[in-house]
Amino acid sequence: MEINRLIEGTLALSREIFGSDFIPLHRPVFEGNERQYLINCIDSNFVSSVGVKVTEFEEKVAKFTGAKYAVATVNGTAALHVAIELAGVKPGDEIISQAVTFIATCNAISYAGAEPLFVDVDVDTMGLSPVALKRFLEENAEKRTSGTFNKTSGKKISACIPMHTFGFPCRIAEIAEICADWDIALIEDAAESLGSYVGSCHTGTFASMATLSFNGNKVITTGGGGMIITNDSELAKRAKYITTTAKVPHPYEFVHDQIGYNYRMPNLNAALGCAQMERLEEFLTIKTQLADQWDAFFSKRGADFVKAIEGNKANHWLNTIILDSREDRDKFLKITNDNDIMTRPIWTLMSKLPMFKDCQTDGLENSIWLEDRVVNIPSSIPDGALKKLSN
Repeated sequence: MEINRLIEGTLALSREIFGSDFIPLHRPVFEGNERQYLINCIDSNFVSSVGVKVTEFEEKVAKFTGAKYAVATVNGTAALHVAIELAGVKPGDEIISQAVTFIATCNAISYAGAEPLFVDVDVDTMGLSPVALKRFLEENAEKRTSGTFNKTSGKKISACIPMHTFGFPCRIAEIAEICADWDIALIEDAAESLGSYVGSCHTGTFASMATLSFNGNKVITTGGGGMIITNDSELAKRAKYITTTAKVPHPYEFVHDQIGYNYRMPNLNAALGCAQMERLEEFLTIKTQLADQWDAFFSKRGADFVKAIEGNKANHWLNTIILDSREDRDKFLKITNDNDIMTRPIWTLMSKLPMFKDCQTDGLENSIWLEDRVVNIPSSIPDGALKKLSN
């Protein structure tokens, strides 16, 4: 792969697809009923967490993902925080996750008073590796009557949180089997994978709970927002209760019987989400077409364009390439951004951040390799693409 020619071609194709102005990594698209639904909310006076659009949005997401229940929150981090609490994690416990993730995953773990353990990812999915997970547990953990414990720290390993990185499904079915064998609660961080599938099953439906994000740069957005999805009616009931300050139902008295959180999604945000869900299938179709265009370009030039592994389907939230070296990565990032085309590296590994640098890891060989080489490229829905599709 000749990096200079690859960069020149990327610049040219980006301009051809997205135009000559500044090209963001991923922008929101509001070409449906968003404005009208917001006006309806304002006219109704129900703009906060009480309103019909919140329930409607939850029902739409549950139906789309195949989950029985959905509980809307103010953001994906809040959703993950509550899911961790509902999973029975206690302060001082440990949670297995991946160092290749956005900071929100580890922030939520920290909010619960727990500590992350970092296990390596698979190169082809960039998500938690079931092989590495099984090896880590066999070498470092022991099962007791009260759960699984870390032989080094003596602490209980209460949960495992894999993430479907950039919308590419990880090997979640295998991970679920391992967690069940070791009596470890599984929570899917599906923040980036709305519209991604493992076989015929939507991501987020392999665990007792999963979380989604609707931040401004996601496939659909509510401005800020998140969701807990589950098939467990009791977990759903408790999630809704905790996220609405744990207020005991009463016509006028204010009684709260446990620590709760003001995490419920406002009606205004949910109105955006309802309109966005109406266009989700169209968004996904166009994003697949864009990914195919990028794939054809990079395959002719010897660059590794990341695709879902066989049997899985990605939502193509962020199109991703893997370059030959850190030097190539840095050159690609600098020249594209200098030319007003936003590209981004993968996140700094969580294990390198000052808050988590002392957390136990398994060496993270693949994670380090990916950090040196991964680049996200423009992934927005191009202007006019929705109208063209509808015609």
